Amino acid sequence: MLQISSDEGRFYVSGDGEDLAEITYQLDPSNTMIVDHTYVSEQLRGQGAGEQLVKAVVDKARDEGLTIIPQCSYAAHQFKKHPEYGDVLKENGKGQS
Repeated sequence: MLQISSDEGRFYVSGDGEDLAEITYQLDPSNTMIVDHTYVSEQLRGQGAGEQLVKAVVDKARDEGLTIIPQCSYAAHQFKKHPEYGDVLKENGKGQS
């Protein structure tokens, strides 16, 4: 399991003084996290770093009662792959129950 840290608007994995993976989001006025970018370095590819970052965003949304719009293609793919994330997915202007 990777050590995931967070800052304002992002979760990331760092090592050797640089970011090795990150997922970024913006929080809109309707308490929706708009996930707009996911990056995983060559060093971490194939180790599940991207999936762990998406899960960190989902966990934050659940903990804080937020919904998510997965705008970046990787996050959108993860939401299709993990139907259990549907409780925080914002579709057609509202979250699913």
